[in-house]
Amino acid sequence: MGRPKALLPIDQNETFLSRIVRVLVTAGVDEVVVVAGDVGLDDVHVALKGTEKMPRVVVNPDPTRGQLSSLLVGLETVEQVGADAVLVTLVDVPLVTVETVQTLLDTYKSARAPIVRPTRLDDSEHGHPVIFDRELFTKLRQASLSEGAKPVVRSYEHVAVNVPVDDEGAFADIDTPSDYERLTGRPFPRENRER
Repeated sequence: MGRPKALLPIDQNETFLSRIVRVLVTAGVDEVVVVAGDVGLDDVHVALKGTEKMPRVVVNPDPTRGQLSSLLVGLETVEQVGADAVLVTLVDVPLVTVETVQTLLDTYKSARAPIVRPTRLDDSEHGHPVIFDRELFTKLRQASLSEGAKPVVRSYEHVAVNVPVDDEGAFADIDTPSDYERLTGRPFPRENRER
């Protein structure tokens, strides 16, 4: 994208990061942890400016090791407070709705499945966020950094709970300027804006 995705504006008031945090807090996530990597901490705090409930920000010292390395940094943080599960989402999937997150949380609380994730109504695609039960924390820590969490997810596919949602935001991955323009309806910001 030529610039950190977390800092991209969704609208005049929110960045990718601040919107995700607001949605998670509004949906009832107990504690939000942001794992920062490529973006400096000052930039993360700028992106979170105006956030009603400031999340805990932790640093992945080597994000070049892949997404799983960031998940493990966040996992270490929540394990210290004895979390029953983690709800994981990516900064490039910022359009998920509060209702979808609430539905996932409610489903997890009733099912206590090892994995709870959104799926399209026709079950053709899985989206984000994904909830991992504490039962999988060790498996995630033992996963190969090069392969990420996917092998863990595949090995628990038979007991995962897929939650059908009518929420394009749970599946909208913004990876390119054209994705950004198509999904936000805004022109891609070519230069860093005044912060």
